[in-house]
Amino acid sequence: MKTTLLSKPLTSIYVEQIAPQFGMPDLTLPFWGSRKKMPMHRIVRLEGEGNYTLFHFADGSQLMVSLTLKKMESRLSPKVFVRPHKKNIINLLYLEAFHPDHQQLSVSLVNGDLIEVSRRKASRFIKQVKGFQQELLILDARPTTPALVGV
Repeated sequence: MKTTLLSKPLTSIYVEQIAPQFGMPDLTLPFWGSRKKMPMHRIVRLEGEGNYTLFHFADGSQLMVSLTLKKMESRLSPKVFVRPHKKNIINLLYLEAFHPDHQQLSVSLVNGDLIEVSRRKASRFIKQVKGFQQELLILDARPTTPALVGV
């Protein structure tokens, strides 16, 4: 059974517009002996693989960095990024639906990924999603600033 969270998934234009409201600066990541700046709001999810983290971006690209998921979690905006399972951190801007199934809850993201929510983290995760939805409602209620019109 699929339960939709939002009336419709957020568009990429809308995500670009509201990202500054959630305190989402660029991340500087170690990459092949150098550093690379990546826009935080374009990260769909992060997947832990031992001492490495695999970034999944909105454009479908991926990037592996030599930092643990725990270390990355401390660098992300807590209003938008949540950890539903020990192996994943997801960006709520790209959350599409809940999938409750007997004892196991999972969520789908707009890129088609299906992520399990651990039983121990389920209630906290749901509270975080509801808080995020409230933030979106507040943002939607604000009048549109001229700088955002037509973008």
